[in-house]
Amino acid sequence: MKIYFAGSIRGGREDAALYLQIIEHLKNYGEVLTEHVGDPALTSAGDDGPTDRYIHDRDVEWLLQSDVLVAEVTAVSMGVGYEIGRAVAVGKKVLCLFRPDAGKNLSAMIAGCSGIKLVEYTLLSEAQSAIDQFWEESA
Repeated sequence: MKIYFAGSIRGGREDAALYLQIIEHLKNYGEVLTEHVGDPALTSAGDDGPTDRYIHDRDVEWLLQSDVLVAEVTAVSMGVGYEIGRAVAVGKKVLCLFRPDAGKNLSAMIAGCSGIKLVEYTLLSEAQSAIDQFWEESA
């Protein structure tokens, strides 16, 4: 199983440690193609490739190779929204995790999309349980 994990990079790295914990849990189910999203050394400059075109093309290739997309969508990120839209458009299974207590509003384009399984959570353990349930339903 190939997993595409999406989380904010240029939109802010305040949840990088959380992304890393989610990625570690996802590894129980397969290969996470985008492990770098959880790297604490990755800054909001998005310095994970030599050019923006390189990053775009690499990430779209990974997205198309993946079996599923899991996204943490609490931090607003145009890139994550773009990735989710592309995944839905090509028929990937998509799980979005959102923390409503973070004081942010979730886009209606994510919350209202029938092609997305959206789970609200507070604790990491709840996100992990949502991932486990997503895999049971997807099997």
